[in-house]
Amino acid sequence: MSPSALTSSLQSYLRREWTTADGYPARVIALQVLVFVIGLLGAARVVFSAIRTFVVPRGDNDALSRFAFRTIRNVFQLIASPSRSYEYRDRVMAYYGPIALITLPAFWLVLLAASFAAMFWGIGLPVGDSLVVSGSSLLTLGFDRPAVAGGEFLAFSEAAIGLALVALLISYLPTIYGSFSRRELLVNLLEVRADSPPSPVVMITRMNRLSGLDALHDLWVRWEQWFAELEETHTSLPVLVFYRSQQNNHSWVNASGAMMDAAALIRSAVAIEMDVQADLMIRAGYLALRRIAAYFNIAFDPNPSPTAATSIDRERFDKALAVLEAAGVPLVADRDQAWVDFNGWRVNYDAVLRGLERLTMAPTPWWERPMHSAYVTDEPLVHEGVATVVG
Repeated sequence: MSPSALTSSLQSYLRREWTTADGYPARVIALQVLVFVIGLLGAARVVFSAIRTFVVPRGDNDALSRFAFRTIRNVFQLIASPSRSYEYRDRVMAYYGPIALITLPAFWLVLLAASFAAMFWGIGLPVGDSLVVSGSSLLTLGFDRPAVAGGEFLAFSEAAIGLALVALLISYLPTIYGSFSRRELLVNLLEVRADSPPSPVVMITRMNRLSGLDALHDLWVRWEQWFAELEETHTSLPVLVFYRSQQNNHSWVNASGAMMDAAALIRSAVAIEMDVQADLMIRAGYLALRRIAAYFNIAFDPNPSPTAATSIDRERFDKALAVLEAAGVPLVADRDQAWVDFNGWRVNYDAVLRGLERLTMAPTPWWERPMHSAYVTDEPLVHEGVATVVG
């Protein structure tokens, strides 16, 4: 047999094998089935993403939601670059959380429309008609109906899922803002005791002057409960991490650090009777921050060495003690052991605290600012030695 005859015979065989009885190419049918399955999996993945983000009561780090939030955050970081002032960056980033929350369902709807368009094409509609019918069904406009078997079922399914996604967001808005309001209550109240941004040195000196340090017990109890709720809300609804306080010098991250540092200073350096509630509050705090940090892939050592270096070195610790001593706070005699004990507490939350400060663009923390006692803001004209600011 000649080469041309062999080629002709092979082409005839392939046409017979790859053509259905009605003359429709089998390879096109296989492609349509494949595209339909891809569209079905895409729609299922969008629904699963919504369930993981809003319904599952735990910190479930979904890839689609993470991609949407990171993309929007990159845009905001370009606008609020580190070269701009903190006040400007705070104003810009105040919109990040709400805009990301509203944009996420829109991102899901776009993926859902593309997935159903693929399914419409898979059951026989042309590409252009598939896109139009999918958009019409998703937005429940109804101006175009799929003229193909099984098309109406897909259209009804797409409309139901689209409405469910929007309803899911609307139903969760009160939950999100309710959690935000409860978080901010203690953050705002902390300014009364610790100034703003909050300083544990200011809080200890103010409480010692006004009501005595025994009154700190009730604060430890309330903040232990606050940390427990913070962990639950900020891992199940992680967008709350980026919801900024009403005042630009308030931050839930700064408040967390100030309270744990205050308890660490009390437990390590202040000569008062031991209060185990301070220990429990610190533990509740670093467990909450660690779990929030783990959701955002912030690295930390779960079992740090008590002697590991932290952001607060011995010099800054001694400056804090100098202000406390000048304000009349009773301190322990052994300052070296006090430093060892304080650092042993601080290592448990230093890495996650600094990571969350960077993530949320929090204000400068207390130990990087000039240190002073409450007497500076409460009574500016007091005797020298009490109102002195330590730089």
